[in-house]
Amino acid sequence: MLKIAYKEIYQHSLPNGHRFPMLKYELIPKQLLYEGIISNENLFEPAFCDEENILLTHELDYWEKMKNLQLTEREMRKVGFPLSNQLIEREITIMQGTIDCALFALQYGCAMNIAGGTHHSFTNKGEGFCLLNDMAIAANYLLKNKLAERILIIDLDVHQGNGTAQIFQNKNNVFTMSMHGKNNYPFHKEISNLDIELEDGINDNDYLALLYKNLPNVIKTHQPDFIFYLCGVDILETDKFGKLHITTNGCKQRDVFIFEQCKAYNIPVACAMGGGYSPKIADIVNAHSNTFKAAINLFD
Repeated sequence: MLKIAYKEIYQHSLPNGHRFPMLKYELIPKQLLYEGIISNENLFEPAFCDEENILLTHELDYWEKMKNLQLTEREMRKVGFPLSNQLIEREITIMQGTIDCALFALQYGCAMNIAGGTHHSFTNKGEGFCLLNDMAIAANYLLKNKLAERILIIDLDVHQGNGTAQIFQNKNNVFTMSMHGKNNYPFHKEISNLDIELEDGINDNDYLALLYKNLPNVIKTHQPDFIFYLCGVDILETDKFGKLHITTNGCKQRDVFIFEQCKAYNIPVACAMGGGYSPKIADIVNAHSNTFKAAINLFD
């Protein structure tokens, strides 16, 4: 059974000015339930992430300042959200959601977090709407508990996973692959194990050709026994910030290919939705829903 992490705090703990792009957290499960793609049995509510698991990835001083609401205004400007207890609760719920998804993926082959993909969070700082790094925390949890030995993080958000690259820069058992807009945020890029930079305006065929060429080689070379997949839909041609010309069908083909590769190599995969900023919320919800549909067709 495909398990999906969702909790109301994903959406409702955010200030009004940030709610439009975050409406997807509420609308995606409603859409999937309405279409009969999932039932309530597929959904689960994560609890709060334990401090000891957060500290597998993030520095103690940074975490202490965060949880005590002592991060400075300058630090929070880089994040983009105002600091509050509700925001911290939202973050640590998302973190646990991705850990839980990793555990469910070990059991069922695949699991998905409706939120997550907070790849701009470093060991000691946050930026780009990311305070803590959910995939890094979940990856380190698996490694610590000997539930995985070699992990691949596939980041197909339009923005480079700079925080994830920094966190794992000296870890040979975690391979970071980021396929992102060359001229997009963050303008100072970190170094992933594999960075595939995309020119503005790239189309479906060229985008998919790069993915089809590179991912199988990474899997064969790194030989992961677990995959995290950040499936942002800010690659869409409708996205306000993406700068790419990827259609909804191209985005869907991307997801189908990722899941087919995981299935073919029998590698469990945990997914987080990442970014999506199209002016029409329906474009965001439909593209994300296609990701869930692709996973269900192979794993449920």
